[in-house]
Amino acid sequence: MQGNKLYVGNLNYAVTSEQLQILFSKFGEVKNANVIEYKGFGFVEMSNPAEADKAKDALDGTEYEGRTIRVAEARPPKSSQRGGGYRRY
Repeated sequence: MQGNKLYVGNLNYAVTSEQLQILFSKFGEVKNANVIEYKGFGFVEMSNPAEADKAKDALDGTEYEGRTIRVAEARPPKSSQRGGGYRRY
């Protein structure tokens, strides 16, 4: 794994950022944990890629708060520019 930021999907909507931080802290130092409210996903930033990889391997596909969570390396945001089409002036 190259980065230290993880995407955590299929979360129970009741899960908080604090709970996510506690869950991931078992695998190293959590710099930041953020649950996107009412969306069922969040992001966790570990202190280094090795810890992020360790957490991903241990938690991906496990059950947490009644849901099977998905943990993967977070992808950078998509570009805001759209391709193709035409411009309206």
